[in-house]
Amino acid sequence: MTLELKVFTMGKCPRCPLAKEVARRVAKKYGLKLVEVRLDTPDGEIEGLMYNIVSTPSIALGDEVLVRGDVLPEEVLEREVLRRLKAVEA
Repeated sequence: MTLELKVFTMGKCPRCPLAKEVARRVAKKYGLKLVEVRLDTPDGEIEGLMYNIVSTPSIALGDEVLVRGDVLPEEVLEREVLRRLKAVEA
């Protein structure tokens, strides 16, 4: 099973493109499936509620939200992802 790195975005969010790009690079490096969840769609709104996402950009790995309403530097997101991947493997 491949873990999903989910990026919660909205169309008019000025920081979302950068968050998506950072998440894309990290997902590629660690073989994760990258999923964009648009909160300005009915399905995205429901999924956002399931993760308690109220601001964009936000990023989740599996069921755990790593960041809400901010863009993490790539090395910080990478460190957070790697830490959780090691916990899953243990």
